[in-house]
Amino acid sequence: MSATIMVQGTSSSVGKSVIAAGLCRIFLQDGMSVAPFKGQNMSNNSFVTPEGAEIGRAQAMQAAACRIPPSSAMNPVLLKPEADHRSQVVLNGKATGSLNSKEWRNKKPELWDAVAAGLEKLRGEYDVVVIEGAGSPAEVNLRASDITNMRVAVHANSPVLLVGDIDRGGVFASLLGTLELLEPKERKLVRGLIINRFRGDRAVLEPLPAMIEERTGVSVLGVVPYFTDIALPEEDAVALDHRVDRQADDGDLIVAVVRFPRVSNFDDFDPLERTPGVHVRFIDSPHELIGVHLIVLPGTKSTISDLRWMRERGLDSAVIAATNRGVPVIGICGGYQMLGETITDASGVDLPAGGSESGLGLLSVQTAFESVKSTRQVHFKMNGGPGLLAGASGIEGVGYEIHMGVTSPVEGACPQTTQYMRHGTDLERSGAVNADGNVLGTYVHGLFDTAEVRSAILANVTSAAGIPPLVGVDDYSLDTELDKLADHLRVSLDMSAIYGMIGR
Repeated sequence: MSATIMVQGTSSSVGKSVIAAGLCRIFLQDGMSVAPFKGQNMSNNSFVTPEGAEIGRAQAMQAAACRIPPSSAMNPVLLKPEADHRSQVVLNGKATGSLNSKEWRNKKPELWDAVAAGLEKLRGEYDVVVIEGAGSPAEVNLRASDITNMRVAVHANSPVLLVGDIDRGGVFASLLGTLELLEPKERKLVRGLIINRFRGDRAVLEPLPAMIEERTGVSVLGVVPYFTDIALPEEDAVALDHRVDRQADDGDLIVAVVRFPRVSNFDDFDPLERTPGVHVRFIDSPHELIGVHLIVLPGTKSTISDLRWMRERGLDSAVIAATNRGVPVIGICGGYQMLGETITDASGVDLPAGGSESGLGLLSVQTAFESVKSTRQVHFKMNGGPGLLAGASGIEGVGYEIHMGVTSPVEGACPQTTQYMRHGTDLERSGAVNADGNVLGTYVHGLFDTAEVRSAILANVTSAAGIPPLVGVDDYSLDTELDKLADHLRVSLDMSAIYGMIGR
């Protein structure tokens, strides 16, 4: 059985996913076969594996760090929040229904077998498995139903690296308090501490790392500096809570992404944000649409409720008015569904009591929700057209779909204005565009990951807005960023000690 090392944190969003990804790339660079694992994840940012399984976006990014295809074994249990106290449960890559928080706590013990099986599968196939925890192992009220933190570490007899975020403040109390709240058999597995997101001179920390080691017997194996020059996908929408949009520079192409309460897969727009001369802002009020050059309605876990949220804020009429002024709009997944004329939910997928909702009426399509979720990777080929699709004919790319609805043209709609994309071996048509070409809808996540697609669409937006052509649209590479992350961690962590933990 292969070696394991586990990355846990003093709380959520302390950088566990990034540290784990960096270790994955380091081990790969040093000649080992490596895979990531997280027993349970909670996020509406998800990814579809080659076999059509749905897993957390962070594990897909970590698989990329390992240069292997992602699989459902890497994230056996995924929760996708639908409301404050209800989440859809994805088990081994397939949606199995929705549970409220009480039902979920009662069900968690039943899911342990799936978690253990996923981990054992990976341990049988790779030299080392980098395991990520969730939240904090010190949440003693959740210990009895734990399936992703210390229960996993004890099951695998895995050494644990405990990460604390010094940028939040209170990192030493967090590290000490977490260790204090662990059971003895759990605490002895914690073999090293990592202080993450440090700004400034390392010397100002002294003598606190030594004090921690003296009090706990656990060494601080690294102080990882805060970085802003490594571009990685965010794990979930918590990142948006701490986001600070920079001021747009003169001449920037401004993209407004509507921040829905249940926004999902907002990493679709990372490639745009990393393009020089493009300014992406997440907005939630009509006045923020003033002066923008492109509006995007992203994916959402609750299409109808988020559409109603738009109406409550007047964003629906603001988007329509902007479109009438010639501002192009792109809808992806749930955002695509909103752009149509009607959304019907006879099965109670989004509305427990069923029903229907009028869309924005910007595309001549209608959506009917179904209880079976569609999850698949796609290879698409774009058709050309006016507006956003000018010059895009024949461009090919890859992406993935995650949705629980079927969208089709309304009766009498002109085919060439409601279909623009082909994907799959059967040349199935998907997506929609209006007659002017300035409203575009698609189910494809990752559309902008393909440089040719990104370049063509942005060129059309800049041309319509009278902005100079963009330079450097094709520069971003996730693989290059992961190499930069590995370099950053190598000089920050005691890798000799970490290798000793895995017997290398």
